[in-house]
Amino acid sequence: MFKKNSITHGDSLELLKKIPDKSIDLVFADPPYNLQLRDTLYRPDQTTVEAVTNDWDKFETYKAYDEFCLIWLKECKRVLKDGGALWVIGSYHNILRLGTSIQNLGFWILNDIIWHKTNPMPNFRGTRFTNAHETLLWCTTSRKAKYTFNYQNLKELNDGKQMRSDWYIPICAGKERLRETNNQRSHPTQKPEALLYRIMVSSTNAGDMVLDPFLGSGTTAVMAKKLQRNFIGFEQDKDYIKLAKKRLANTNPLSDETVTMTKSRKDLPKVPFGELVEQGIIPPGAVLTDKKERYKATVSIDGTLKIKGLSGSIHQLGAKVQGLPSCNGWDFWHFKNKKSSTLLDEIRGNYRSKKIN
Repeated sequence: MFKKNSITHGDSLELLKKIPDKSIDLVFADPPYNLQLRDTLYRPDQTTVEAVTNDWDKFETYKAYDEFCLIWLKECKRVLKDGGALWVIGSYHNILRLGTSIQNLGFWILNDIIWHKTNPMPNFRGTRFTNAHETLLWCTTSRKAKYTFNYQNLKELNDGKQMRSDWYIPICAGKERLRETNNQRSHPTQKPEALLYRIMVSSTNAGDMVLDPFLGSGTTAVMAKKLQRNFIGFEQDKDYIKLAKKRLANTNPLSDETVTMTKSRKDLPKVPFGELVEQGIIPPGAVLTDKKERYKATVSIDGTLKIKGLSGSIHQLGAKVQGLPSCNGWDFWHFKNKKSSTLLDEIRGNYRSKKIN
């Protein structure tokens, strides 16, 4: 077993075999893309484009690449806890091939995420569309697995709106881009910290174990340390390991208070509507209305609502009056008194806070 928060030099295909079964909460994999670049690329001013020409990105055939990916994907399936997350990033060169292998191994793909690069590199030859995005596959271990998705926290991160599957994040530039003394990029495919930040906030919690089998310049490790997640990283290039360790040395973890995320509704203690009735917070005989006061329902002693011959729970009656198959009564009904009209969910939240404290 590898030490927590460590980087190990070596072949990830061999190192993965040494990780115990079901011990990892999230795998982020940024494998070789098999770009198949053959010729040097030049800008219009004849300067050379810094492209990926490293040996680690070269495979003789598609079959060889598929076999390589199948090995590490099988190991990731083995080491992930039930309901653990696999995040894989790629381009049109490899993501479809990876998706096929992922599904064949029994993973369940939850979303494909488009990383829309707000500042992409132009297509200097002018022979194709500019490659302005990469694709991430977010997967869990099986179709019925109970996986982590911090929906409410992502919603807060997105100004109260549901987080979409198209992420507008710039590529590494400026101070974030690691460069050598000659101004050449230290790593050709360095991923932005904002990308890993969103991935970890979405599908991990503080203290979880994150594995990156192709660590590269160490962005995964840096964000894990900052967000108080644990990490294990594998990398075969010693120069990249030096970069990663230097970045880690300059990274401080955020405070416990800062990394503690607000719990989603489903994680909070249950409060039945009837409990609010029993406690007299919403007394029997009280009138509940919708936001526009089109419907007025009376609260019965058993916590059901009645309106014009109809009755049911706050959810059932909310659905009936709107002619809908379902309704979240907490978000539909308001309790109106002489001074104001308050959403039931807000009343429940205030009651729950007092109950917890």
